[in-house]
Amino acid sequence: MTRMLLIGPPGSGKGTQAERISDRLGIVAISTGDIFRFNVKEQTPLGIEAKKYIDAGDFVPDSVTNSMVRDRLAQDDAREGFLLDGYPRTVAQVEYLDDILAETGLQLDVVLQLTADDEELVHRLLGRAKETGRSDDNEGVIRHRLELYHTQTEAVVSRYDERGILTKVDGIGAIDEVTERVLAAIKNGAADLA
Repeated sequence: MTRMLLIGPPGSGKGTQAERISDRLGIVAISTGDIFRFNVKEQTPLGIEAKKYIDAGDFVPDSVTNSMVRDRLAQDDAREGFLLDGYPRTVAQVEYLDDILAETGLQLDVVLQLTADDEELVHRLLGRAKETGRSDDNEGVIRHRLELYHTQTEAVVSRYDERGILTKVDGIGAIDEVTERVLAAIKNGAADLA
């Protein structure tokens, strides 16, 4: 059973790599961003509330995000392992996730951090915005999201580094190259998970 977290700044390729890793390891990828976008599209109460924060480039409040993650991790397909993408993003969320997992005697096995230069990320996200028409991808919002990542999420990275379960992987390059780096990091850093 593999329980892992993929973390990195916006535009670092987390979603793409999460999909590929979950396929290779046979575990479900759980993306809070995908769940939020689904709810926004369906105009659910969660989606309407979340859209205000997403469009401003802010994080959706912990109260909404935490309960959503708790419900998702309780589903049958997550019992044999999972890959979290986009959660936790704050130290408070790390503690909440620890509590959820501790209730069933579990903990995270590995945390992979995709790294990338901010200017490269801005370039990538502006290109994605042109292709997809995402309302949350304009330069001001992108830079705000990167600033939030650096000020809030890097504390999450430090917490997992202190626990000795963090592995950093260069997120720049062709998709296949990054996937191979990620899989090699899993094999080298946590051989029992590969």
